[in-house]
Amino acid sequence: MPRSRTTVLSLRGRPARRRGVLAALSLAASASLLPLPATAAASATGDGAPVGHCAGGVLPRVPGAALQRAVCLDGLTTATTAASGHTDPADYAGLTPRDLPTPTGVPGIQIDGYFPDTSATNTTHGWNHDSQFVIRLPDHWNGGLVVAGSPGNREQYANDKAVSDWVLARGYAYAATDKGNTGPAFYRDGRRPGDAVAEWNTRLTQLTRAARRVVAERYHRPPVRTIATGLSNGGYLVRWQLENHPELYDGGVDWEGTLWRAEGPHLLTFLPSALRNYPRYAAGGPGAQAALDAMHKAGYPAGSEFLWPSHHAVYWDLTQRIYREEIDPGYDGATEAGTPFCAPGTPACDADYDWTARPRAVHRAVDRIALTGRIGKPLITLQGTLDVLLPISQDSDVYARMVHRAGRGALLRYYRIEDGTHTDALVDTFPDRLRPMVPCHRSAFTALEGWLTGSHLPPRDHTVTRPPGADPATLLTACPLDREKRG
Repeated sequence: MPRSRTTVLSLRGRPARRRGVLAALSLAASASLLPLPATAAASATGDGAPVGHCAGGVLPRVPGAALQRAVCLDGLTTATTAASGHTDPADYAGLTPRDLPTPTGVPGIQIDGYFPDTSATNTTHGWNHDSQFVIRLPDHWNGGLVVAGSPGNREQYANDKAVSDWVLARGYAYAATDKGNTGPAFYRDGRRPGDAVAEWNTRLTQLTRAARRVVAERYHRPPVRTIATGLSNGGYLVRWQLENHPELYDGGVDWEGTLWRAEGPHLLTFLPSALRNYPRYAAGGPGAQAALDAMHKAGYPAGSEFLWPSHHAVYWDLTQRIYREEIDPGYDGATEAGTPFCAPGTPACDADYDWTARPRAVHRAVDRIALTGRIGKPLITLQGTLDVLLPISQDSDVYARMVHRAGRGALLRYYRIEDGTHTDALVDTFPDRLRPMVPCHRSAFTALEGWLTGSHLPPRDHTVTRPPGADPATLLTACPLDREKRG
């Protein structure tokens, strides 16, 4: 195992008040430099300056952080950090195929820490503090910065295999956030319905601003390009950032981002149909065909039925209940996040949830986090046609139309990935039915690079078909996108 050379900075500020001052939290942490721990000093010179490949300067500081620890590592990818304790493999478990190659040999600086926050769902490092982040600064820098928010309700290391490893190997600096709250009870954060999700957007904006300054300090010049990317809830953040803070970014890659809009569709408009109808379909009998038709009508694509049992067992019920609790806690009264796997007809059962019948106040909670399609920088969106957590007809198909209706179609490229699904680990279970999304994300990212540098335009919106006869090993390493050459 490559050994790490460690220098630690700890910055502590006063606690900040919640919510009303979120916008000012990045400015709230005035801090003092604490002495280096004796265990860290063995890897530093007598005066605390970094040694080895990090020699020649003071480790950078993250503006606004309440605590930060900067570490000089011989490897920033999971090939090294999984063993050295500078990532959490449980955080990215299940998001990528088992045989996805891991780059090695990317030395540099890693900074872990957190911004002022009063919630404590993230227990990583024993900190029991939310708004944790990780920033990685490779020694061999290409001039760019990639920022990401976590998918689902995971923590800051969730993108390490899918995104961080690859972009670091290409020379990018990388920064990621836990979004300010984590775990299945994330909805407890905040005072009003929608507050927890709204904080996700604030935290990615906060981290982007801080990371840009860290990059400028480390490399003595600002990044020449800043790219936002992420999957699922992280893709939602990409969309929101390019709509609301395009000045911070040069572009983004949205991988199956979650769609929120008050009029629907969104999670709470199609998940209840799956909870009502899948058990009847699975049971067989005279009602099975009607239930199957209802599933298809709700957006779950024909041909995806083999994925339904696992999604019913793991995803649909929990996702409906916890996001409904975040947006509409009054639906089940004093009960928190409903009753798991309740049968239709049970009082306050999420299988019976009807978004259209809910009060206007509930819809306003979604208005606060809603997307508009008014992106201000180039965006590439991709989603699998067999996504049965966020069915493509209820998500990215809709968002692409929103962008065009908003008059921003020239800034969007949208690729529907045939046989892709929401979670790439399922490819290991169904290698003959699914294709991994990771290589398609990388092709989209490379296409965005060419778009931003002016070397080529990405291809127009289309479905990326699965190559006939392609074996799983080929699909794991390639997802070609045709290019339009500039004349």
